Amino acid sequence: MISVLRKAIPAPAKRTIHRTLDWLGARSVRVFSANRWLASLYYCVFSRRFDREHLAVLKGRAAYHRALRAMERTSPLLRRNVHRLEKGLIMRPRRKVFAEAFILETVRCYNRAKDRPGYSPDELRWARDVLDEYFSVVEDTPTISKARKEYGEASDAEHSDGNEIRMFKPYPMSECPASPVSFEQLATLFVRRRSVRWYRQQPVPDDLIQKAINAASLAPSACNRQPFRFVVAKAPAIATKIAECAGGTTGFAHQLPAVIVVVGDLSAYPKERDRHLIYIDASLASMQLMLAAETLGLSTCPINWPDVDLAEEKLQRILKLPGHERVVMLISIGYGDPESGIPYSQKKQNSLITQECSAE
Repeated sequence: MISVLRKAIPAPAKRTIHRTLDWLGARSVRVFSANRWLASLYYCVFSRRFDREHLAVLKGRAAYHRALRAMERTSPLLRRNVHRLEKGLIMRPRRKVFAEAFILETVRCYNRAKDRPGYSPDELRWARDVLDEYFSVVEDTPTISKARKEYGEASDAEHSDGNEIRMFKPYPMSECPASPVSFEQLATLFVRRRSVRWYRQQPVPDDLIQKAINAASLAPSACNRQPFRFVVAKAPAIATKIAECAGGTTGFAHQLPAVIVVVGDLSAYPKERDRHLIYIDASLASMQLMLAAETLGLSTCPINWPDVDLAEEKLQRILKLPGHERVVMLISIGYGDPESGIPYSQKKQNSLITQECSAE
């Protein structure tokens, strides 16, 4: 019905309607932005733009609690708490007693995880090494003593080999590898990496994409939960179908050799306050992925993904995403056509992008 009306209305009338709606929208926003109550009323009655996010956040919270019971391959709770233990271990000065509020929860989560077939062995080893280090330095309280007992009873068999070298625990900064990259070399890489929209029609090797993704996984994330994954579409027909879901790809989507969909996972959090971390953490990793791809001879282009219901629903169906996962962005990847044009895209510098914080 709406599409029929759109076709029936003359173009001048459409422009008038759009101008009127824009005028009304600008003035209503001034009124409803006066306080939080009015803002909530606006998005409850006059605009439903955030409905999908609300639903995804609630589905994420529900999925978080289901995952705590299932403990399949990874656990956001275990990852978060082990990282909190690491931060306590490197504190200066280190407290004699710390992590008392969550150590019992952490040990029980670890003990459940290690009994699950298919659980990530690297995640288990990291948790075990950090827990060993923690119990070797912390002083006992009734709670810590109980956690130590439960951890020891469940881990005796694992610790039978005294010759194993432990590496998955905090270490001195002096042990970080020396960087062979100068600032000038890094700046050259930044200048080299441009958003490339035209590609040679040749397949992108699996191992190069995986190398770039593995490099991306080294990016920081809040409490090391890494609430994202990369869905790779290498069949050109599927890559084009995915890219066409996004706005701004008209005219070049048809020749993309591969597309990576960056997907945020809201099941990593039990509270609404953390809902934006999927975008922050996934974006940090995505930039690292694109820079890594450049060093492997591959070109990339991040494709914006605004929150548009119809596009989100379409891509969710194509990728069969659960309700608690949200698309963060798309990244085209392939061998760039040397003859393709690159937008100059002048960047802000100095005072246009930097502001000094005053002492007062």
